[in-house]
Amino acid sequence: MSVLKVIEVLGNSTESFEDAVQNVINEASKTVKNIKSVYVQDMQVSVKDNSIAEYRVNTKVTFGIMD
Repeated sequence: MSVLKVIEVLGNSTESFEDAVQNVINEASKTVKNIKSVYVQDMQVSVKDNSIAEYRVNTKVTFGIMD
């Protein structure tokens, strides 16, 4: 039987939503091992001078708890 834990992590990027999610994975994996999935709960952009300045994601990162 496996036990999983879920944490909420916010990420951002000036490139794309995909890059923002990858940044979440890169940063979370520095302290969390055995990441199984990332659920994107919410996506937003900030706008400056009528252009997208930053992509933001609110994610739920699921990982296995190791013995």
